[in-house]
Amino acid sequence: MSTSTQAARAPETLAAVVVVDYGLGNLRSVTRGLERAGAAVEITDDPGEFSEADGIVLPGVGAFREGVENAGPYREPLLEAAERGQPVFGICLGMQMLLTESEEAAHDGEGDVRGLDLVPGTNLRFSQGQKVPHMGWNELSVEREHPLVAGVDGEYAYFVHSYYAEPEDSETIVATTDYEIVFPSVVASSEGNVFGTQFHPEKSGETGLRILRNFVGICAEE
Repeated sequence: MSTSTQAARAPETLAAVVVVDYGLGNLRSVTRGLERAGAAVEITDDPGEFSEADGIVLPGVGAFREGVENAGPYREPLLEAAERGQPVFGICLGMQMLLTESEEAAHDGEGDVRGLDLVPGTNLRFSQGQKVPHMGWNELSVEREHPLVAGVDGEYAYFVHSYYAEPEDSETIVATTDYEIVFPSVVASSEGNVFGTQFHPEKSGETGLRILRNFVGICAEE
């Protein structure tokens, strides 16, 4: 069963986007941000609707294990969407779930938990004396060109997280942020259609709106 804010693409919208409702995530604020960015948005828990969308958003707030387990019914549909070239956008925990694994499960005594492995790598806990969680505004440094980050180099975004991504391939790092160590704040798969932000674009003011507009633009081109 799905809950639709706009079931079909309206004439004034640029792309139709689904936001995955797997029980974790700030769905309403993400939806409002995407609508401001020009998307017709549907919040759905039905993976059968993924293939009809121009793009898919995987939001997330909470623990890695809970996120991966809740998203279990969506694993194969998300992998299939990525395989057919649909844009898949992970936000915060959703970005971490794009990676292979996380120290968080082991830290909590929960053993190995496997992520989607769309961006091979591991999520590590801040351990160099930083205050955890990393919370608040911090700067984005764009490391390589990607349409998601057009126009945001040097801008500030809003973060809330205790773990950060360490991809196996440095070429998947699109932007970084300095929190006593430099960590990836935007990543993208080698194919380029799967990407994520460690920060919350829906809470990041004009910078976040630019990111969401860039995402909608990517979806409109597919």
